[in-house]
Amino acid sequence: MMRPFLASLLAGLGLLAILALPVRAQQEDAVLLADRVEINGNDQLIATGNVEVLQGTTRLTASRILYDQSNNMLVIDGPIAMTDGADTVILASDAALSTDLRNGILRSARMVLNQQLQLAAAEINRVNGRYTQLYKTVASTCQVCAKRPVPLWQIRARRIVHDEQERQLYFDNARFEVAGVPIMYLPRLRLPDPTLKRATGFLSPTFRSTDALGFGVKIPYFITLGRSADLTLTPYLSTDVTRTLEYRFRRAFRAGQLEIEGAISEDDIREGELRSYAFIEGQFDIGRGYELTFDIETVSDSGYLLDYGYSDKDRLDSAVEIGRTRRDENFRANVTAYRSLRDSESNETQPTIRADLHWERRFTPGWLGGSAGYTFDLHHHYRRSDLDVDSADDDLITDGRDVTRASARLDWRRDWLLGNGMMIGTLGAINLDWTSVTDDAAYSESVFEVTPQAAVELRWPFIRRSAFATHILEPIVQLAWTPESDTDLPNDESTLLEFDEGNLFSLDRFPGGDVNERGLRANLGLRWTRFDADGWMLGVTLGRIIRADDLGQFAGYSGLEGEKSDWLAAVQLQFPNRLTLTNRALFDDDFSFAMNELRASWSSETLSLAGSYIWMEANTLEDRPLDVNEITLDSAWQVDDNWLLSLDWRYDVEQNRAAEATFGVEWRNECVAVDLSVSRRFTSSAAVEPTTDLALQVSLSGFGAGRASQRHLARGCRG
Repeated sequence: MMRPFLASLLAGLGLLAILALPVRAQQEDAVLLADRVEINGNDQLIATGNVEVLQGTTRLTASRILYDQSNNMLVIDGPIAMTDGADTVILASDAALSTDLRNGILRSARMVLNQQLQLAAAEINRVNGRYTQLYKTVASTCQVCAKRPVPLWQIRARRIVHDEQERQLYFDNARFEVAGVPIMYLPRLRLPDPTLKRATGFLSPTFRSTDALGFGVKIPYFITLGRSADLTLTPYLSTDVTRTLEYRFRRAFRAGQLEIEGAISEDDIREGELRSYAFIEGQFDIGRGYELTFDIETVSDSGYLLDYGYSDKDRLDSAVEIGRTRRDENFRANVTAYRSLRDSESNETQPTIRADLHWERRFTPGWLGGSAGYTFDLHHHYRRSDLDVDSADDDLITDGRDVTRASARLDWRRDWLLGNGMMIGTLGAINLDWTSVTDDAAYSESVFEVTPQAAVELRWPFIRRSAFATHILEPIVQLAWTPESDTDLPNDESTLLEFDEGNLFSLDRFPGGDVNERGLRANLGLRWTRFDADGWMLGVTLGRIIRADDLGQFAGYSGLEGEKSDWLAAVQLQFPNRLTLTNRALFDDDFSFAMNELRASWSSETLSLAGSYIWMEANTLEDRPLDVNEITLDSAWQVDDNWLLSLDWRYDVEQNRAAEATFGVEWRNECVAVDLSVSRRFTSSAAVEPTTDLALQVSLSGFGAGRASQRHLARGCRG
């Protein structure tokens, strides 16, 4: 019983001795803990057995420590383990350190940063608690073991200096080795340590080869501009045709953010021209709940984005918008500029400027019940051409037609639940529209029109429950009416029509505000859903539209034209094993299909698959001169902790050829990441040719934010 007491007493005396050591006023006192403490002469104290020294955020453990008061030094026998904060660990065989652990030498040492980057050295010097100097050093983030004694990569250096304040690593006479084979020599090298997320310097290069540009390399250089901004400059040099500088600027503000990306090129594809593009995005809170957003897109020529793989957009839209959304109110005001890159479209005769203002407010009328709202819209679109007739192009639209419209709308809906479970709903709306058409010889005067809308809806859901499943059957009948009109106005905005479950029971199937669906019609539908006890679900929707008279509004639009629309059939099947199947089709009474779309998706922890098949018959009114018959596949397979394979494929059945294909391979372990992708675009135009694109990127984990996941770390020396 006396030995533990005496050991504690001696440890306490040692603690008092350490507390008496001279330290800087701004530093915390050092604390010594040990199983045994001895006093040797007048100026030495020896601690043995589970020795610990605590100094601020630094903790040191050793088998024996000798404190020399005359030299104010600690002579430490290993094995030594010293942790400095949460990110630095130093292991050594023996050491001589100052009492504040800020200066000294550690021999046969290894330093681990952020639990990943390992630096082994013959000797480590600590200087002023800020610098750690390592001599005859090997640095790597790869795990080594008896099975794999040589790391996949390592950097040998005569000296490495770790600046803890700036969180940087400085290498002298560095030699980069792969599997023990020297690859590169650098007299000076600077890298961020693993705890630094942002630092000025080079990023991982990307090697790329394309049919249009040849073999080249991209070398990004990242520049920090304070805490809230950065700039990345990426020279892109190829063996054949291009000299390109890519750039990306990002800035975070207290009330928003801004990002600018683009590139400037000089190449042999368009000799003598400076090619470029710029995409600018921003989002700002401007007070009182309003938000300003903008998205600016510009390019020097129609083929540049595809030649360099920056984007596959063939229509650019630059927009500025101010908006605010509240619980019962929505406000939007925006201006959009369009530019078509398609060979078949002219920016002189296409609308290039569009301006819209939308304000909507919802409320509950106390005396009437239900839900109501009023809406106000302003719209204008502009064409560059001043020609007031249609030229010899293919669009059958007046070349210079400009349209301005002001609209107001009041709508109301109320539902009643009857005792037998039947639901009755009433819908009503009144629209006031003023439209002015200019630069069109067929329309010379402005038009003001009042359009009322009304509908009655009947739903009668039936539910059947059993031990195996729950069935819900819901027939829906909606009788809608909008008066006919002899007003002659152009249809500029509602040229692309959809007919699906979302608008089967809509008062208006025209997406724009320039046309209203008119006449008396019945929207009929039947929904059946089965929820199985095993977790899977099957839903079926069947519906069509029957009109009292065919007013010709949908002439030429397959699926909607005539007194009777095509049948709309939609099926959705969901399984608890993450498999989902969806099919949507439009067909007439003779089962002649106008559209059929099938989508399937399945996902697990290691595999995700998504595929679709779509067939749509040709329709010149929707700018679809040929049938659409296409198959797409998107897939990703996590083979194991290291390998990831991906495949994206699009096949044009009508043309009997692939349209686009991309295959990707990613390999990652605890210290390196390799990304390889091969893509092929088979389509062509007057500006671009079919091309194959090969890209390779190799990144070393453990520097800056490039940290491997624990899953990859765990596989370092398995088996």
